[in-house]
Amino acid sequence: MRNITIILILLIVTSCSNDNLVFDSYKSIPNSEWHKDSIIKFKFNPIDTISKNNIYINLRNNNDYAYSNLFLIVSIDFPNNYKVVDTLEYEMADVEGKFLGEGLTDLKENKLEFKTNVNFPSTGTYKISIQQAMRKSGDVDGIETLEGVTDVGLQIEKMITND
Repeated sequence: MRNITIILILLIVTSCSNDNLVFDSYKSIPNSEWHKDSIIKFKFNPIDTISKNNIYINLRNNNDYAYSNLFLIVSIDFPNNYKVVDTLEYEMADVEGKFLGEGLTDLKENKLEFKTNVNFPSTGTYKISIQQAMRKSGDVDGIETLEGVTDVGLQIEKMITND
């Protein structure tokens, strides 16, 4: 009976693994206060230059997050010095103000789609930088410190094809 339990646990653990995961990392935000000049940086070296990938920004927020949306400036630096910069907006709450995402009532995790169907054509180090770009309506200057963001992550998954 003990051997069967161990085998079942191993099966569950291995079946939950994501074989298509290329990169997965989080950076904690000190005191859950994301300063507008604090840029979260990730570096990775993809081995596969042919396969298509999906890139996600993972964000954890607590109840101190006071907004229904989130603006980010995200850049990708390629090994060949090519750079792509995007300004993105994500919904963080529904129309009733309830936070989107998964998790407990006081901490939510959001998997935000950044890029789909992307390949990394060059070998070498890629750098992705993420900066919050929140502003109050009608205000020119950005919000100095965005409260309620506990962690920012980056996840890259190889697309599954049925070829």
